[in-house]
Amino acid sequence: MDKDNLSVVLHSKGDLRLEQRPIPEPGPNDVLLQMHSVGICGSDVHYWQNGRIGDYVLKQPMILGHEASGRVVKVGSAVTHLKAGDRVAVEPGVPREVDEFFKSGHYNLSPSIFFCATPPDDGNLCRYYKHNASFCYKLPDNVTFEEGALIEPLSVGIHACRRAGVTLGSSVFVCGAGPIGLVSLLAAKAMGASQVIISDLSSDRLAKAKEIGADFLLLVKKEDTPQDMAKKVEGLLGCMPQISIECTGVQNSIQTAIYATRSGGVVVLVGLGPEMTTIPLLNAALREVDIRGVFRYCNTWPVAIAMLASKKVNVKPLVTHRFPLEQAVQAFETTRQGLGVKVMLKCDKNDQNP
Repeated sequence: MDKDNLSVVLHSKGDLRLEQRPIPEPGPNDVLLQMHSVGICGSDVHYWQNGRIGDYVLKQPMILGHEASGRVVKVGSAVTHLKAGDRVAVEPGVPREVDEFFKSGHYNLSPSIFFCATPPDDGNLCRYYKHNASFCYKLPDNVTFEEGALIEPLSVGIHACRRAGVTLGSSVFVCGAGPIGLVSLLAAKAMGASQVIISDLSSDRLAKAKEIGADFLLLVKKEDTPQDMAKKVEGLLGCMPQISIECTGVQNSIQTAIYATRSGGVVVLVGLGPEMTTIPLLNAALREVDIRGVFRYCNTWPVAIAMLASKKVNVKPLVTHRFPLEQAVQAFETTRQGLGVKVMLKCDKNDQNP
């Protein structure tokens, strides 16, 4: 087999390197994957620029990447559902123990979970990577590797919509038209939302949102107050939305989401901002607006694969840039500058196709 395991390794804040790592040997319950497509997430860039996200601090070199798909090249002795040659999407969060969260179906909340590219756990932005076989999902023939990699961000949108209770006929306000706002829009429409309005500072991103199915677009101006924005949302929709999905983490945007949501509705907080945020809590309380958090996702890969295979969801327009693995630093810089929507790294030298 190939000896080349070129990997994208973050050594410390601002120090991103391409270097060779040994090809891992799968354990009994693992598979060894030849990585194909890995998307760059805002969190990868945040670790590169800041060396930490909240309490997760980089203390040793770490391979980045967690939006991934690849091909099985070797299976562990106990693995029966996968074989060499299978194309799979990788769920990056793997519970390490059968704790109360695992038992109740909320394994994403397990404090000891392994998660790709979250210190101290290595990610999969490399040529070869081993992963727990139970968290590798076989891709149907009509789902591409890139679509497989995009299941990770799509899962955030699915989980957010589930937490919000999106259903047939829901009216939904999505704050922020970055990658997570866009997948939340896609998931909401697929789950039955009748009207989705999406806001952003960038007209380019709003144009992408229109392309993938947004019903109404709201361009945010710096001088707009949250109350003004809430009125604009109601004006465009013709009513206050039942659900708001906040994907920016920006204080003004969270305030807008609360003011905009109709009484008895739900605000879901997806975007990560500063630890302390000022919000109109009494406004929410007196109108029985529920505020719910989201942490990653759980039990979403099978649903996402079914959505993609049935063509109920089309994530392909989200990929705006592609780079070979050797140009990873340039790819990260492209993401840092906010160019396009999703930057995809191609890890297989012999197959750079989507």
